[in-house]
Amino acid sequence: MNQSARLESFKPRPYWVRYGVHYLALFLGSIFTKTTIIGKRNLPKNGPYIIAANHFNVFDPPFVIYGIQKPISFLAASDTQFTFVEFCALWMYGFIPTNRTNLNPSTIKMSKKVLLKGDILGIFPEGDTENDELREPKAGVVYLSASSKAPIVPVGIYGLEKSLWSYLWKGIRPKITVRIGKPFGPYQLSKNKVEKEKELFDIGAEVMCRIAALLPSKTHGVYSGNPLVEKYKKENE
Repeated sequence: MNQSARLESFKPRPYWVRYGVHYLALFLGSIFTKTTIIGKRNLPKNGPYIIAANHFNVFDPPFVIYGIQKPISFLAASDTQFTFVEFCALWMYGFIPTNRTNLNPSTIKMSKKVLLKGDILGIFPEGDTENDELREPKAGVVYLSASSKAPIVPVGIYGLEKSLWSYLWKGIRPKITVRIGKPFGPYQLSKNKVEKEKELFDIGAEVMCRIAALLPSKTHGVYSGNPLVEKYKKENE
């Protein structure tokens, strides 16, 4: 069985396994990085809710775990290649496989089940790590929030400008910032197909602007200069 086929068979590990792994993430993060968490008070006391974070680096998920400090069911690409260490980490924590070119209905079903149980769903709306600036999101985060009546919590991760291994090889502890914004939504989507498509696009842009408000301006990408970013910065203050 090739790697892609194995990834498609993955699913989130039991709650207690992910709970244990988050302590491992705290331990390793404290030793090998200088990670600062800002805005943790913004997290809802209980689920369900969706974590929506930027995705500049393949190591972003462990830092989301570090910042949230609760078990999270992540959506992750199953149609890509991972190194052996990355694959082992994915196997250890588990995730909801997402084929970005041919979305399987089971991805949506598993995601809704997580939220129905009152748990936390983790999504990287951009869907890949091809850039170190924000890009337009996929529609999934808005659709799942609206259909499951779950609020969205924006998270900005910044500090890893290259592979974590390159820092460790040089004996450097990178300074990582995990900034958590105020929750928002959910929204009501129109039943009209044309209006719904526009709403998915507009709300998706809002999600990304809220994430941009948690990041340095040089990373804002397609949302640079958007007045919503400054508005959400003031809200978070």
